[in-house]
Amino acid sequence: MYIQQIYTNCLAHAAYYIEAGGEAAVIDPLRDPEPYIKLANERGATIKYVLETHFHADFVSGHLDLANKTGATIVFGPGATPDYKVYVADDGELLHLGKAAIEILHTPGHTIESTCYLLLNEHGNKEAVFTGDTLFVGDVGRPDLLSGNLPKETLAGMLYESLRNKIKTLQDNIVVYPGHGAGSACGKNIGTSSYTTIGEQKSGNYAMLIEDKDAFIEAVTTDLPMIPGYFFTDAVINRKGYTSFDDVLTASLKPLSVAAFKTLQSDGALVLDTRNPMEFAAGFITGAINIGLNGDFAVWVGTLIEAATPLLLVTDAGKEKEAIERLARIGFENVQGYLDGGMNSFFATNEAYDKIMTFTGAECTALLEIENYDLLDVRNRREVLKHRMTGATHIALNMLKSKYETLDKNKKWLIYCAGGYRSMIAASFLKSCGFHFVASVEGGIKEVLAQAPELVEMDME
Repeated sequence: MYIQQIYTNCLAHAAYYIEAGGEAAVIDPLRDPEPYIKLANERGATIKYVLETHFHADFVSGHLDLANKTGATIVFGPGATPDYKVYVADDGELLHLGKAAIEILHTPGHTIESTCYLLLNEHGNKEAVFTGDTLFVGDVGRPDLLSGNLPKETLAGMLYESLRNKIKTLQDNIVVYPGHGAGSACGKNIGTSSYTTIGEQKSGNYAMLIEDKDAFIEAVTTDLPMIPGYFFTDAVINRKGYTSFDDVLTASLKPLSVAAFKTLQSDGALVLDTRNPMEFAAGFITGAINIGLNGDFAVWVGTLIEAATPLLLVTDAGKEKEAIERLARIGFENVQGYLDGGMNSFFATNEAYDKIMTFTGAECTALLEIENYDLLDVRNRREVLKHRMTGATHIALNMLKSKYETLDKNKKWLIYCAGGYRSMIAASFLKSCGFHFVASVEGGIKEVLAQAPELVEMDME
């Protein structure tokens, strides 16, 4: 028997490939089916099942394309009602994979149809459980991510019963393979390990330690992170179906001349510049938003931009396809094309372009005392509680879209985050909204601490 976790850092997402006796199952694949097909071909196996743990909110699954290309059966657990052909398995049912088997464990709570898959080896021994968004390392799936019209408290109660009756009853040595890792918005504070065991979670997961149902419901429904707007879009897409990934690539991977690019921008398309922050700051097309491919690209695109927005891409050479793929993973399929030759071709035309000033930590003192800049901290709440620059206004980046109008457009804003990635996203977003005086701190608060620590207040809790 063979198990491989296929982890995607940008989405903090884990898909799984399981193989026994030349037959394979893929759990929660991402949009592009080719990596899973390639893996099966390399190993001389046939993909028999595509197993979905639930209707995902944080990405568009690759189950439909993978099934269409391989003939595999798409499997959901009880309660799933998709608008396409699948096999809805019964709770406790066994799916055979070579001489191994996968048992269906219906675990509603994160969503109504949430299901875990318990792997039994060729001797019938329980070996591993693939928990999707039901159980994470140190956390559990949040119960407020679109599951019919049920309130989060009702779903949290279901999750309590699922954990007590289905998960806690498993042997301590069974390996737990979760659907997400640290950084995913599908939990509150997921641990950094890529896998764990039932025993470790029984003793170290706050939710698994709570015995009282009411206390559990209270714990898992409070202090939940803001839901990115695209989550609701993706959950619907995963239930209803989607355009094939190949068709999305064909429609989007179009090189555009500078003239054609500018015409489409004038017609209302948004320029999404995926270069690194410092390259972007040195020169970009007026109105562009910078969300670099070298960070949590898909999450921030989905947080700050509406899914139906027509997009024009500026990328580093050779990164055009990657940008389109990563957008498609979260249901952003309205890419009109990319700037052929990148910014070099734009600069060659002598067209006007914009810049964003960046400053080192050492330069911040003069900016604040002489240039009268106001500070804007776009980190999350937990980061701010550890330390912040004195006098800073705090609006977390995931809240900026809804709160930027509370800021004075006529002020000079010096924006910082932990390392410079999010601050440039924020600066470009504010620029696109009509803010004229925005700047970013190079290296973020880390560099300020190193170069001008007197500007930072520590331990704000």
